[in-house]
Amino acid sequence: MPKVPETEGFPASHALHLLELVGRWNVSAAELLAGLGLGPDDLVDPHLNIPLPTIVTLVERARALTGEPALGFYLGLQMSVSAHGYLGFAAMSAPTLREAVALAIEYTPIRTTSLALHVEVSESSAAIVVDEQADLGTARDVVILGLLVGLWRIGNALLGREVTESTLDVTFPEPDYYARLRRTNPRVRFSQSANRLVFDPSLLDARLVSADPAALRLAEDQCKRQLEAIASDAPVVEHVRRLVLRRDAGVRSFDELAAAVRISPRTLRRRLADAQVSFSTLLDEARRDRALLLLRSRDVSTKDVAERVGYSNVANFMRAFRRWTGQTPAAYRREHGSSAS
Repeated sequence: MPKVPETEGFPASHALHLLELVGRWNVSAAELLAGLGLGPDDLVDPHLNIPLPTIVTLVERARALTGEPALGFYLGLQMSVSAHGYLGFAAMSAPTLREAVALAIEYTPIRTTSLALHVEVSESSAAIVVDEQADLGTARDVVILGLLVGLWRIGNALLGREVTESTLDVTFPEPDYYARLRRTNPRVRFSQSANRLVFDPSLLDARLVSADPAALRLAEDQCKRQLEAIASDAPVVEHVRRLVLRRDAGVRSFDELAAAVRISPRTLRRRLADAQVSFSTLLDEARRDRALLLLRSRDVSTKDVAERVGYSNVANFMRAFRRWTGQTPAAYRREHGSSAS
């Protein structure tokens, strides 16, 4: 297996699922995401990874805004296999639960390296064990319960029936909010030796209702490509160039970029140095390319273009644009612009 870089964070899609959940309490995207440099459009970006401190802030804020401490349980209950991208597609296409679990273990790093999975099997039980690879802070119970309940729910979907005899073990003490969830499946046991989903080992060889050999081959190929991409040096440069500007407006910090490409800031600096390219150069190129694209539309003002490529001062943007092209934005627009947005 290719070496996988270290990362502490989660795909933006998980923050999107949290946003969808808190909507049940009429919490808006603006309330949940305020001041975090994220917008709803960012959360649908399949390439964006959200740093762990931001995840913790989102969870704390979601609890405060909803007044619901048991958000992890509810997140898990709404989790679908499609929430995990190509990995989910591969798992649902596998012939048996055993092979689906093996895929999840092998390709978890394309989703996060804050957590890892392994399986334990004996004559009487099987367990998918969740190993904590990073400090989840105050979000710990939400993340762990969300994942374990989600794995249980996904397993039910893959098997085509609810496995009521399964149990969840977690290492942290029982929180007060669990008293009202005791009769809800799956049942949870607290202060255990590991975080795990425990089930009958015979289920490992059960056929999955969505098994599809052709789809499995396609999905696993994509998983392999993603695993190779996050471990190789060359794609990092392209990922940084693509992600350095936010989708709506503004520039991502170096630490945010490192999380987005699933490596540490230190490793990112080394890889950029190895590629003989600087962060400032990639930012400059990204600003230029986006500005050239935006200026082709007459519906976007020069001031808006400046803001969307990360310049708060229009004069600074115009100086940069002249350096890039030898022209003013207005002259470029006269030559290349159209009325189409």
